[in-house]
Amino acid sequence: METTSASGKVALVTGSAMGIGLACAEAFAKAGYITVLADIKEPVEQATKLAAEGCKAVAYRCDVSDTQEVRKMIDWIVSAYGRLDAALNNAGIQTPQRPMAEITDDEFDRTVAVDLKGVWNCMRYEILQMLKQGGGAIVNTSSQGGVTGFPGQAAYIACKHAVIGLTRTAAIDYAAKGIRINAVCPGVIRTPMAEDLMRRNPALEKELVRDIPAGRLGRPEEIADAVLWLCSPQASFVDGHALLVDGAFSIH
Repeated sequence: METTSASGKVALVTGSAMGIGLACAEAFAKAGYITVLADIKEPVEQATKLAAEGCKAVAYRCDVSDTQEVRKMIDWIVSAYGRLDAALNNAGIQTPQRPMAEITDDEFDRTVAVDLKGVWNCMRYEILQMLKQGGGAIVNTSSQGGVTGFPGQAAYIACKHAVIGLTRTAAIDYAAKGIRINAVCPGVIRTPMAEDLMRRNPALEKELVRDIPAGRLGRPEEIADAVLWLCSPQASFVDGHALLVDGAFSIH
């Protein structure tokens, strides 16, 4: 869904090597944004494919849990392209599925470092740049789990709740500065991460679909449509919102 021409605008998508992040990067690039695909493993192949299709896309390696790496990434984007108009802070990892008290310290700390501190790090430097240029739009990837619970995923779910709180508070802080900050809350989307969960629990897909009123899993492209809209002028008065894209799961 291309809501408006974004020719010359610059977008950053973290966690863009696969799944939702890749679909969103593709949507930004095809809408006319100069798109930076960032991931802990530099997504060169993905960016090259988009460039071959006539899009302006470039790959960048970044561990979002490392504050200095994130700062250097934003500095590089501004040095190369002069600005940053839109950002999707999507990089995330899944906690191994087990009851809360069985999650190890290392597993909890790593989940928080990527899924929460990673969003914090990116927002901080994105906001500082957007303040300098007079505005921009940020979307943080939370989850339907940001408003509900899910068995065996305590650390992950805690981070996704926190992302919504961070989004709402930052939106208030910067609303008058021309920076809109929202969250997208995907339901169960057919991504490599979800496929991995379902491989480990073969009965999970049937259970999940049973609980989704829409009767199916979502597609990464459906999340990309929502993110692109949130970053567009059509959403100019949408700020601090956590947009559920989950086939009505969370209200069922």
